[in-house]
Amino acid sequence: MRTLFQNANLVLPTDVRVGSLLVEDGRIVDVDAGKNVAVDETIDCTRLHLMPGVIDDQVHFREPGLTHKEDLHFASRACAAGGVTAFLEMPNTKPPAITIEGVRAKEQLAAKKSIVNYGFYIGATPDNVAELAKVDQVPGIKIFIGSSTGNLLVDQQQALEKIFAETSLPICAHCEDESTVRANAQRFQGTHDIADHSRIRDERAAVIATKRATELARRHRHRFHVLHVSTAAELPLLANPAPYVTAEVCPHHLFFNVDDYPRLGSRIQMNPSIKTAADNAGLWQALLDGTIQVIATDHAPHTLNEKSQPYPDSPSGLPAVENSLALMLDRVAAGQCSITQVASWMCDAPARVWGIVGKGRLEPGYDADLVLVDLDRQKTVRDEDQLTKSRWSPWHGVTLCGWPVATFLGGSRVWSAEDGFDESFRGRKLRFDHSRGGYWQTPGGIGTA
Repeated sequence: MRTLFQNANLVLPTDVRVGSLLVEDGRIVDVDAGKNVAVDETIDCTRLHLMPGVIDDQVHFREPGLTHKEDLHFASRACAAGGVTAFLEMPNTKPPAITIEGVRAKEQLAAKKSIVNYGFYIGATPDNVAELAKVDQVPGIKIFIGSSTGNLLVDQQQALEKIFAETSLPICAHCEDESTVRANAQRFQGTHDIADHSRIRDERAAVIATKRATELARRHRHRFHVLHVSTAAELPLLANPAPYVTAEVCPHHLFFNVDDYPRLGSRIQMNPSIKTAADNAGLWQALLDGTIQVIATDHAPHTLNEKSQPYPDSPSGLPAVENSLALMLDRVAAGQCSITQVASWMCDAPARVWGIVGKGRLEPGYDADLVLVDLDRQKTVRDEDQLTKSRWSPWHGVTLCGWPVATFLGGSRVWSAEDGFDESFRGRKLRFDHSRGGYWQTPGGIGTA
């Protein structure tokens, strides 16, 4: 099967170029194809941008065990409609994915239900280092240094040292210092003020845990990825990065702050918590200057009934996977960043951080996981239109300029704004090559304005 994407604005690693992209048997074979090549299908992309499919490296799709909130069928459809062609899912399901068998069981579920590509982290516990050391073909190891309970919480130094010393896969972590959070919670015991969530999970909790984890990574020379950076105070810990440390930010920490609690309440209750407008500005600057390399969503839905409980009974987490690309394209339209930078942060960088084979770029030899976007299209986010099983968004009522209009996996159209979903399509397990040494050793740089 040969498909020609013709007259597109091609979002390449370093620039945008008008041209045609040729796909054969699921892979990109030419990014400068002429109009007269023999093909089976021609797709006219006039006035549209063609970019790599988004890779969301931090999602919670709740299956198994919590499928009243979300599941792989609903979540993967939300991915496709949002331009996300691959996701990496976290281990805190019920049961948690803390064994090789547990990870493989989730892969089997995804093979039956997901219409986009997938990978699943293995979760660390204080006593499963042997399992972590022998697992392969997963993106990496997830550690909850804070914000978890039971055997997924790993906050004792001896256990952390052992994991960093005796495993080889990349590690990522939720960095909030558990003792600081607990002490703050004691101070605010009895509160029902949602704004106290950001006082309990404060800047200090984030900084202490991020400092601890990055020091472990550098001392053990172990690749480490800081999930959902939420404060400007963490950024000096990420500046002038060693080859071992990368970081990401989520849309809610870029766009929301504590001034939004009166308007949005528990809809923006997250761990790590929403911080200040100054933190928003600092995180944006860190993206632009390369201190932070990745944008991911931490998509973690709960039902609106659950979220509407009085604080602190309201759970932390929000859905974002189907709106994340549009949120960033809206910033392109506003002149805050370029579409090349967006493709770097959301496509190329996560592929390089996690060693995902054949993904993240419009280059010959890469898989044809693609998204067509219309930078002029305007649409308002509405709860009732959301595809996530929870059927709500914290961006309800916000009009964005720039939206995906079609998503392709291996050159096959799995969703379009005009025709909807190809429900027969199923995604594939991602392939990982961790031998290349991680983000800083992988050829190619981040996008430029």
